[in-house]
Amino acid sequence: MQLKKYLIVARPWSFTMSLISVSVGTLLAAETGPVSWPWFFATAVGIVFFHAAANLINDYFDSKNKIDTPDAPTVKYRPQPIVAGVLTPRQVLMGAVFLFALTAVIGLVIAYCRSWHIVWIGVVGLLTAVFYTAGPVGLKYRAFGEIAVFLMWGPLMVEGAYAVQTQTVSLKPLLISIPFGTLVALVLFANNMRDIAFDARQNIKTLSIAVGLEKSMIIFAGLILAAYVYVFGMIVLGMMSLWGLIILLSVPKAWSLLKTFRRKVPDMADALTAQFDTVFGVLLMLALFLDRVVHL
Repeated sequence: MQLKKYLIVARPWSFTMSLISVSVGTLLAAETGPVSWPWFFATAVGIVFFHAAANLINDYFDSKNKIDTPDAPTVKYRPQPIVAGVLTPRQVLMGAVFLFALTAVIGLVIAYCRSWHIVWIGVVGLLTAVFYTAGPVGLKYRAFGEIAVFLMWGPLMVEGAYAVQTQTVSLKPLLISIPFGTLVALVLFANNMRDIAFDARQNIKTLSIAVGLEKSMIIFAGLILAAYVYVFGMIVLGMMSLWGLIILLSVPKAWSLLKTFRRKVPDMADALTAQFDTVFGVLLMLALFLDRVVHL
């Protein structure tokens, strides 16, 4: 029963973003040689544990810092474990520590067997995840949350998965991680757009508060457009094949999302944005896969 509670509060529906990042890095590594599927699965499991731990530690500090309260917008559509009384603060903290420890064990095994690049990538990722909400840094509360999310789900995860397979790092995974990492960061940005009034009362600094709702909408739409333009630019420069145009199949989803936000920023702003990210990310994976098996 306790395990079921942890599973729910870990927000497993969000793990698709991590799995996409790992898969993108692995597919890019496939350009240089055969993929080791056992190490791919080990990496995927480690990243899922990391993502779950990050979610728990985020909930712990949001509650401790009096950010998540019964009237918080987020609480309306998903259970905040401490506020909802599902778990105690200590249980949430211990769950996060346990999952981070599992992640560290898996990471060290992978580093020893595959590439020591995983150590510095893992350390940067761990510090970013913890100090995303932990004091005295609190990146999320100082308008650096989007940058932190971009860093973790973009360059770090994609480059890390690439390093597991190739035992090296490369500029190409870094560059190709940018559009998807940006869109994952947009999930937090959407959340902050919805929470402008609430966050302002909590004395939180976010980019959305700094620029206001109207300009936030422009940034939101602009970054979605920029992701498509960026992919098109990579195709023009020869970093991606014409299969990259498959990503255009996500345009209807993007358009629907923008129309929804234009009417009113919805309660499920972050969840709806994550759904679009997933479609975009899966199509990016498909483009990289088809580039390996069907040459245009």
